Amino acid sequence: MKTNVSSIDRLIRLLLASALFYLGLFPYSGSALGIGLVVAGGVLLVTGLVGFCGLYRLLGIQTSQPNEQL
Repeated sequence: MKTNVSSIDRLIRLLLASALFYLGLFPYSGSALGIGLVVAGGVLLVTGLVGFCGLYRLLGIQTSQPNEQL
């Protein structure tokens, strides 16, 4: 599986994932919003770590450079 997410995009996804996890686990814990925030944070965490975004592939978006493949 090729990476289609750039390094900066991955960093932003990881930072957003940590913020969403915090909000979902502490201020909104136990609510539907909290669960949604944790799920969204999990998706961002996985795509940030792996470097592949399925939605980007469906839309034909690639933020990584060809020589930036892992």
